[in-house]
Amino acid sequence: MTTTETTARDDAIRRVLRHGHTIDITTTGRNSGEPRRVEIVFHSFGGHLFISGMPSIKTRAWLHNLRADPRFTFHLKQLLQADLPATAREITGDSERRDVLAKVAKVWGRDLEPMVKFSPLIEVTIEGFAPATTAAPAASDGPTADEGPAASP
Repeated sequence: MTTTETTARDDAIRRVLRHGHTIDITTTGRNSGEPRRVEIVFHSFGGHLFISGMPSIKTRAWLHNLRADPRFTFHLKQLLQADLPATAREITGDSERRDVLAKVAKVWGRDLEPMVKFSPLIEVTIEGFAPATTAAPAASDGPTADEGPAASP
């Protein structure tokens, strides 16, 4: 790829990452060491990327895997296809969970309290794509065409 093509592709990836939608992630199995791929929804709020899920008492396998090894692959597959190396940071603090999950709950039309108590939540850092340094306008933090009812897990 030429420098111009690489720059254009990076710009396209940045545009796609501004709006949450369905992706796949591949984690490393904590016991097997084998790749484990799962379809999931990501969200983009204020230039930061998050992955969550519906409330459940049971911890998802993907979260167990990321706790053991936070490196994973973030697979864009809808508007653009790209396999992006990423790192997860589990969000466990009540205040930060509440702040982020309030936005997720609004997008999904869900009650916040069960999500704060029982939903998985990670912040995603994509290698080579730093989070925005300034907050995006409020309109971009809400639902987009890609985050309609079909986006709920």
